[in-house]
Amino acid sequence: MGRALGSVIDDAGCVVALEGPLGAGKTLFVKGVAAGLGLDPDAVGSPTFVIASEYARPDGPVLVHLDLYRLESEASLEAAGFLDALVPGRVVAIEWADRFPDALPTDRLVIRLARDAAVGATARRVSASAHGPASEALLARWRRSLAAQENSRWH
Repeated sequence: MGRALGSVIDDAGCVVALEGPLGAGKTLFVKGVAAGLGLDPDAVGSPTFVIASEYARPDGPVLVHLDLYRLESEASLEAAGFLDALVPGRVVAIEWADRFPDALPTDRLVIRLARDAAVGATARRVSASAHGPASEALLARWRRSLAAQENSRWH
């Protein structure tokens, strides 16, 4: 699902706010986004201790991966370079975004991940909501991409 999202992000970039408990798959989702953007997913790791990591190709998009888990206040967001990451054209994936919802841009795609033990040990439940016109357009493209992938499995 992350790869499908990454493949439909346009040059305007976006903010993806990831929510979910420990072990829900937030970092794995960002690895998928990186792959969809044409970046090396194996280079993506959890930025829990460094707060922010940046991945890019010389001729491609910039992915900024933030983890707000260890931050204590909105003031610490600024010290961590949060505002500097929110540059048009960048893809900003924010783990634990629900810790500081008031600091997030108004136009963002919120993705909630949760384990789904009823289905299986590795199953996840994913829900998404768009906040703003750019994110609404991105969510529509992502849903079409996922539907096309699902349809191709049955043909």
